[in-house]
Amino acid sequence: MTKIPTKLSDSLLRARGLVRDVPDFPKKGILFRDVTPLLQDADALKEVLAAMAEVWRGPDGKAVVDVVAGMESRGFIVGTGLALALGTGFIPIRKKGKLPFKTESIGYGLEYGTDQLEIHLDACKPGQRVLVCDDLIATGGTAQATATLIERTGGVVAGFSFLIELQELKGRAKLGGRRTDALFAY
Repeated sequence: MTKIPTKLSDSLLRARGLVRDVPDFPKKGILFRDVTPLLQDADALKEVLAAMAEVWRGPDGKAVVDVVAGMESRGFIVGTGLALALGTGFIPIRKKGKLPFKTESIGYGLEYGTDQLEIHLDACKPGQRVLVCDDLIATGGTAQATATLIERTGGVVAGFSFLIELQELKGRAKLGGRRTDALFAY
């Protein structure tokens, strides 16, 4: 199941307009979608987090997930906000060597290189439903690696939530047919 709004409210259109394009970052040929201006606008940030949370609530208004996981670094910002909006906890997925306790690690490919992510071994309770959140999905490598880490530590990936999807990079194809929501599609 996928939910990408076909018609955005005026306030969400305004929020989308705050995302700026930065050509040739972090290397030549990459068009970076910078969410910093959106994050700096309290009303826009509140609006996008509310919209992202709404589709992860059941008919009773309660979250249909137990916890939100976000990847370093913008995934921390969006994911923590989403967790607060849903009334759940938050699991940080960090770059190698940044977590202080026992960890599980995975290497993965990026649009422009490779990297490693880690999760605390005790981050997920067995069977806990986890929503993976990030600011953007491009090739899907980071999200897929995060899902693998969650599953290795006992969690169940309920789905994925992104502020932005770069559709031409077909990142959702790496996510195993799981529910994938994106607020803004480019």
